[in-house]
Amino acid sequence: MTKSLIALLTGTALLAGCNLAPKYERPAGAIPAALPQGGVYPAAATDAVDVSRIGWRDFFLDPRLRQVIETGLANNRDLRIAAGNVLQARAQLRVQRADLLPTINATGTGTFTNNLQGAGGGAGTGAGVGTGSSQDLEIYQATIGLSSFELDLFGRVRNLSRAAQEQVFASEEAQRSTRISLIAEIATAWLTMASDQEQLRLSRETLRTFEDTLRLTREQFRIGVGSELEVRQADTSYQGAVSDIAALEATVALDQNALNLLVGTTVAQDQLPAGLGAEPATRDALPGDVNSDVLLRRPDVLRAEHLLIAENANIGAARAAFFPTISLTGALGTLGLGLSGLFKDGSYTYTASPSVGLPLFDFGRRTGNLNYAKASQQVAVATYEKTIQTAFREVADALAQRGKIGDRVRAQSSRAQSAQVAAKLSDARFRAGVDSFLTTLDAQRTAYAAEQQLVTTRFAQGGNLVELYRALGGGLEDTQSVGAQGTAPAN
Repeated sequence: MTKSLIALLTGTALLAGCNLAPKYERPAGAIPAALPQGGVYPAAATDAVDVSRIGWRDFFLDPRLRQVIETGLANNRDLRIAAGNVLQARAQLRVQRADLLPTINATGTGTFTNNLQGAGGGAGTGAGVGTGSSQDLEIYQATIGLSSFELDLFGRVRNLSRAAQEQVFASEEAQRSTRISLIAEIATAWLTMASDQEQLRLSRETLRTFEDTLRLTREQFRIGVGSELEVRQADTSYQGAVSDIAALEATVALDQNALNLLVGTTVAQDQLPAGLGAEPATRDALPGDVNSDVLLRRPDVLRAEHLLIAENANIGAARAAFFPTISLTGALGTLGLGLSGLFKDGSYTYTASPSVGLPLFDFGRRTGNLNYAKASQQVAVATYEKTIQTAFREVADALAQRGKIGDRVRAQSSRAQSAQVAAKLSDARFRAGVDSFLTTLDAQRTAYAAEQQLVTTRFAQGGNLVELYRALGGGLEDTQSVGAQGTAPAN
């Protein structure tokens, strides 16, 4: 029996390296080898630091914004959920890995029984009556062993463990992706509030201009120089500015509510923006490496790849189900009459019972499981390719907007400046009686609209840099010393 057991274990060791999972190969060809260049796309600056390697503390320049992001990373509930998902996946991996090793159990039993020792016939006239004596027996047994431990000859358990390991990796990448998205969302929400605050400031300044014009036209109408039509036209512009201010005040409150939700707590008043300001809120840097391989570092792409590898492993586990399952049950123990005889010489026992099982007719269950695993692997391939294609488009869109956003800001700045000068000249000509009031009113409205559009364009410029930073996978490092290589220690 011992020799047979040794032979079985030796055969198990020889077959332990068997793995029926298909060889993994990363899908290729889903996207071009290089990011778009030429035309509306900006040329990569050879001396620029790679955006994806810049720590978020270095990318965002405004100290208030950095404080808000730091608070959000500590309090955001989505990030806590992602961290909890990682812990769940790690716990599942520990459970799955436990099947690779036998479960050892120790048991102890005590049996108390009565044993009849003798019997005899009695004399007398009646029927024979048996007599005898009995003795109480105490039987103790202690064993340690394993029960139904599967010998993983064909890699079923190992592939299930590999799939669980890849699920852990995928959940960790999902956590990193959530972190990147959170940083970008907080920055965008902060810039949105800054833009709306700037629009509110502009509307209040314009209201004062329209108020002066309205006062002048009313005075002219009172003394008979102007008409009621001019008063009504001036009042229309004035009331429009009042309406804009009311709407923007509500919008700013909504912006703060959205920012508070992202951060996970109420943002301190001194950390909120008062406007876009003259200084940029982010570093103005383009990636030096325009090869699309940079997208393979994005956490969402890495997550999709880990899930694909997990499905490959599941195919191996499903294939292994077609082969025999060999299990081993064994125990080593001691048996004695009374506690004093439990560990005496000759009281030791052992049992070993290997078993082999192979379903002969399962009505297609194993075939169905294998087909399901293969179909899941095909879905995972398509998901991986779609994820990297989406990443490519996000970066390409950000670069396309980046290529022309500077021209838009410069043109809009010049337009707003010219409109302001035209409004001042028109107002002076109106007061001098050279131009009609309608010309002045139109110039004021044009200047107001140009200033509003300039604020919107400047916000688009800042938001574009944030989006480019996110799309390239930036935001994982907390700190960085910007140097020639543009690298930083990972968080």
